[in-house]
Amino acid sequence: QVQLVESGGGLVQSGGSLRLSCAASGRTFSSYAMGWFRQAPGKDREFVAAISWSGGGTFYADSVKGRFTISRDNAKNTVYLQMNSLKPEDTAVYYCAASSLGVQIQSIKFDYWGQGTQVTVSS
Repeated sequence: QVQLVESGGGLVQSGGSLRLSCAASGRTFSSYAMGWFRQAPGKDREFVAAISWSGGGTFYADSVKGRFTISRDNAKNTVYLQMNSLKPEDTAVYYCAASSLGVQIQSIKFDYWGQGTQVTVSS
């Protein structure tokens, strides 16, 4: 089992920045690829970013490429999502997830999920 707890969400103005953190506990964190997803009201959950177990490989949704950066610190069992140049359309609940299958973009390929943290971007 892997337990995931997100933090760092909040209210920010358009153009601002936030850094989300996801702390993991349980089985070996460094053996899992990690991902961030988000879900806006009335919409399906969508992929945001993913990172390999070593941190050497990353992948981003086109909508966030160049604005968001995913990273991880295996010594701290934590994955981060640095979000810059935020837009109102980034408003959503953000979830982190762990996958034993390597870097993935489909939510079904992730084994463990956090409870989510709310990000609200005002215009």
